Amino acid sequence: MQQQLPIQGTTGSLAELLNDRKATTRAAQALQCLPFRKTFYAEVAQRAISSGEVSRHHDRQNFCSSNLAADRIEMHFIWLIQLGVLRREVDGQGLTERVRLTPLGRDVLERWSEEIPPAGPLLRLRHWLRRQRPRL
Repeated sequence: MQQQLPIQGTTGSLAELLNDRKATTRAAQALQCLPFRKTFYAEVAQRAISSGEVSRHHDRQNFCSSNLAADRIEMHFIWLIQLGVLRREVDGQGLTERVRLTPLGRDVLERWSEEIPPAGPLLRLRHWLRRQRPRL
């Protein structure tokens, strides 16, 4: 029999609670390791945006800490989708190349009132390993 714990007026199992915490921690660590700034996440919270738009944006340095090509940005988008931070926008034809922020992404970004703090070398290594070998 699973233990039930109250979470803000709802009930859930201990395993669900731990999975939520792991997912949130993993997402927060990824945001610290990726080149996107908080203004980028604020933008995708308001409207859908594509990797091409980010790479061509006139104020790109406010979105990214480095100058990235659209294909590299797309690779980061795919990773953030796998983590549950972003989702693909859907239109009448199906999925599009644009992304939006998920509720998990909003929750993670609430941790930081200012800019997202950069990760240290150990966290960057851990993130790289997690991204290259997700089953480890």
